[in-house]
Amino acid sequence: MRLLHTMLRVGNLERSIKFYTEILGMELLRQKEYPDGKFTLAFLGYGDEKHHTALELTYNWETDNYDLGNAFGHLAIEVDDVYKAAEKIHAAGGSIIRQPGPMNAGTTLLAFVSDPDGYEIELLQPKG
Repeated sequence: MRLLHTMLRVGNLERSIKFYTEILGMELLRQKEYPDGKFTLAFLGYGDEKHHTALELTYNWETDNYDLGNAFGHLAIEVDDVYKAAEKIHAAGGSIIRQPGPMNAGTTLLAFVSDPDGYEIELLQPKG
């Protein structure tokens, strides 16, 4: 077994694709419209889906925002240097919601950013 993808509903597909590709450096792997269902799916990631987990963005054509609720936590992305990654994301117009630094009660270096729909993304620097 392996984890294939995580799905997020987005209010503006083009805006979200731009964020994940231009700011977080993912590739648009595939995209398909479903006119009968009035939705579009876009799959993004850091490598082909045969070997990497993808992020599925679902755009329902007649919905432009969602209540995020309080059950979902965040996505996590490993970065070589959390300080440089946060600086690059901020310079590209991304929203840093937790500045880089050690986690509370620990030594792991992390930061949090927010995507255009308000989903949180944790940036984690490998230990060592």
